[in-house]
Amino acid sequence: MALSLKLPNASGRIEAYTLRGTTPVKPAKGVKFNRIAYSAAHVVADPLAAIDPWLQCAVDWDATIAYRQRLWSLGLGVAEAMDTAQRGMGLDWPTSLELIRRSLDAAKDVPGARVASGCGTDHLVLENVKTVDEVIAGYEEQMAAIEKLGGQLIVMASRALARVAKGPADYERVYDRILSQAKQPVVLHWLGDMFDPALKGYWGNNDPDKAMDTALAVIAAHPDKVDGIKISLLDKDKEIAMRRRLPPGVRMYTGDDFNYAELIAGDGFGAEVTHGQSDALLGIFDAIAPAASAALGELAQGNVQKFHDILGPTVPLSRHIFAAPTRFYKTGVVFMAWLNGHQSHFTMVGGQQSTRSLPHFAELFRLADAANLLEQPELAVRRMNTLLALHGVE
Repeated sequence: MALSLKLPNASGRIEAYTLRGTTPVKPAKGVKFNRIAYSAAHVVADPLAAIDPWLQCAVDWDATIAYRQRLWSLGLGVAEAMDTAQRGMGLDWPTSLELIRRSLDAAKDVPGARVASGCGTDHLVLENVKTVDEVIAGYEEQMAAIEKLGGQLIVMASRALARVAKGPADYERVYDRILSQAKQPVVLHWLGDMFDPALKGYWGNNDPDKAMDTALAVIAAHPDKVDGIKISLLDKDKEIAMRRRLPPGVRMYTGDDFNYAELIAGDGFGAEVTHGQSDALLGIFDAIAPAASAALGELAQGNVQKFHDILGPTVPLSRHIFAAPTRFYKTGVVFMAWLNGHQSHFTMVGGQQSTRSLPHFAELFRLADAANLLEQPELAVRRMNTLLALHGVE
């Protein structure tokens, strides 16, 4: 029997919706990928903690680590303590470091598990930062703490650096210092201001092409210390242009949650394989993990059309989750985890479950169904009805 419920549309009118009834995506077991694929992973809040949610952070550690174990079981790596984990939007540095520690410990029990961890300057009080030297010291503090745990670094874009840098030379100075000290190759992180308005003008220029020149100069000066760069500009042409200019062996990790399918598939440009395709470090992979795993498995076996058949339908969902204001995408990611039974509640660190409207969640539900991503349809319907009732729709 078909499952149905009533959902609001964009104008607020209630309409009947019947699920498609298609089989949820299930990846084959044991398939090796021919791309490196990280999922930036969300954190599960502790809804029973007696805290002030907007001011304090409480994490359900068991549920949070269980979700990472799920990602590893699907062949995906974990990009830890990134913006998807609400870094800078509810998750503070001490909790981030504890999250990194717990993830690295859990990964030891999973053969081949990948973890790369966000290293930033978010423990600094932004208004008090006056100099580039303070930014360097901030990076070095987090860098030392993560490397002490044996972690690989993702050098996150810094709000503090964007605040005090006078131009490209200041960025070159900071990254030269950090990269020269790194114990193992790092992933650089270029997050566009659509994800974080405080990062406007990163790399010392509002012109993205000139900013790219600075980023590439930093990489060219330390190619042995850079595993790759993740760019999240939501502009596929900029990503393609940059990956064609990377030094041999330095990877482009797509962070384009609008165009990831075609960027991962690649265009075959040039003799250097990493110039013609993107690897992945994506927040949307948290929400679409089974489809991402299944599609990457097909791509590795040369089944390019099957790759697109599986991953293509997830793109409208991703564009909806990452719609402006893009920084609120984490709410959609956690909503998907709740719908699919990977956590028992829809509560977020910082109270961020309130950042999207009921019509937004209703459309997200429809798009998840269209992409065959409702892993337990009956549960998803029950939970959607719970949210509807909370908003007065019964």
